[in-house]
Amino acid sequence: MCTHTPKCPAADSTDREAAAIVAAHPEQGWSLLCNGVLLFEDTGELLPDGRVIAPRRHLAVVA
Repeated sequence: MCTHTPKCPAADSTDREAAAIVAAHPEQGWSLLCNGVLLFEDTGELLPDGRVIAPRRHLAVVA
């Protein structure tokens, strides 16, 4: 899918979020990356094969 040089990270790589944005819809809270990943503003992801990556939220530490 990627035509960039150097190629964007694959959808199954750990650095997949570094791929170029090909469609951004901030008003809806998501962007489509060059590698086919849907990246949501809450840091959740939907991979091209249908797998879901849960959002990575930092939990508050109570002292």
